[in-house]
Amino acid sequence: MGIRARGGKRNGRRPEFDVRRTAFGFVLAGILLAGGGLALRTALRSAERHPVAAVALAVLLVAGTVALLRRRRNRRRTARAAAAVVETAYDVVDAALEEVARDEVQVTEPLPPPPPVDYAAMDPYEFEEAVAALCRRDGCPDAEVVGGAGDLGADVVATTPDGRRLVVQCKRYTADNKVGSQDLQRFGGTCYVVHEADVAVVVTTSDYTGPALEYAEQCGILCLGLDELTAWSEGAAPPPWYGTGAAGTVAGTELTEAPLSAP
Repeated sequence: MGIRARGGKRNGRRPEFDVRRTAFGFVLAGILLAGGGLALRTALRSAERHPVAAVALAVLLVAGTVALLRRRRNRRRTARAAAAVVETAYDVVDAALEEVARDEVQVTEPLPPPPPVDYAAMDPYEFEEAVAALCRRDGCPDAEVVGGAGDLGADVVATTPDGRRLVVQCKRYTADNKVGSQDLQRFGGTCYVVHEADVAVVVTTSDYTGPALEYAEQCGILCLGLDELTAWSEGAAPPPWYGTGAAGTVAGTELTEAPLSAP
């Protein structure tokens, strides 16, 4: 069995006219008007009897109303000012964060690698200077070019970081002209006896023949071709004296070397 719901509207129509509610509304309105009129009449009579007090009361009412309105207006102005200050602070913080982010990107951005050195394009003297510069870079500050007439096979001499004497012969050859065994024999005959080398190295822009490498191995001469030289120059390989004695440094990094018997 369904229950009939009561509502203000019935099937979309306006509610029916209620006599009781209407009469009660008129009575309440009349009471309010009568009470307001009596209060106003009493206030006027009191004002006639005590005009000074009435004027003071009116002034107080007006002043209170004005103060209330100003207070509300000041609150609105204060709220607007506070909101503007907060918004400005947010803008300053956002700008600072963006600046820090830009600085971090600039700091952490990797530097481009230096262009590779074309040793084959150098003349013999430039090649000797470039090899001496590599020695100085990797811990031999006294490396100098001594090549020339009567050098007896020594083009660069230096002292390794662990105190050994380094003697280097530079062969600026073309790619189709390999360093042969005769070149190694001439250098091997002077590097230890004449130049008193502790580490003997031959560096070339070309390569070595098989017999030359065999002779170099027998005499303890280190041979660097163009590939090994490029790897040393770019930091992909240690300097040639590393691994031939006690200890050394590469670009300020300490290296521990395995001992090797003298040739």
